[in-house]
Amino acid sequence: MKLLPLDSPQLIELVAGWLGREENSKWLDFGHGVHVLSPLALKIMTQRDLHVLRAYTPDESDLPIGLVALSNVDRGSKTANSLWAVIGRKHSWALARRAASKLLTLAFTELGLEVVGAWVVENHWSARRALEQLNFHYIGRQRRCHWIDGRPYDRLLYDLVATDHRETPLRGVAREYLRAAPPPSLRLVASRQEHPPAL
Repeated sequence: MKLLPLDSPQLIELVAGWLGREENSKWLDFGHGVHVLSPLALKIMTQRDLHVLRAYTPDESDLPIGLVALSNVDRGSKTANSLWAVIGRKHSWALARRAASKLLTLAFTELGLEVVGAWVVENHWSARRALEQLNFHYIGRQRRCHWIDGRPYDRLLYDLVATDHRETPLRGVAREYLRAAPPPSLRLVASRQEHPPAL
């Protein structure tokens, strides 16, 4: 598995396309009710130290199949307020979890962070399971603040301290990858970050 910076227009367009899918965008929040980022907004995020964005690949291919990210990174306080991920290829939660684990290793070693936060919408069961498998700890609830189809949902808040992090092993990832549908091609698809999305 590789973690790739978003350093080409084609990769930025591909990731923006993933962000724009309804099955992804409904779980996201980029502030002021914004759930989708344009390629330009995404490019601006890649140029700011506030965010660490990485596309990830499976072991068998160099084709990106998802995105993992840290937002509101503060090296002074050694924190990142949000770990989040977007699945580019359906049925690849195990791969997303492994990519997130690798990004957390980078956060706690190369970036020198001490704690990473995350939030997830209460009924996003796959994301909740992924955070628990990454050893995140539930720390609270923000009530009725996330709207999907005109209905309010709570956000569940989590954090992970550096001493609790263990990089996720490969278990079951290859099997899950082989069951999934073919990956999307690298075709062109066509703020405020106080509350970035979670896994």
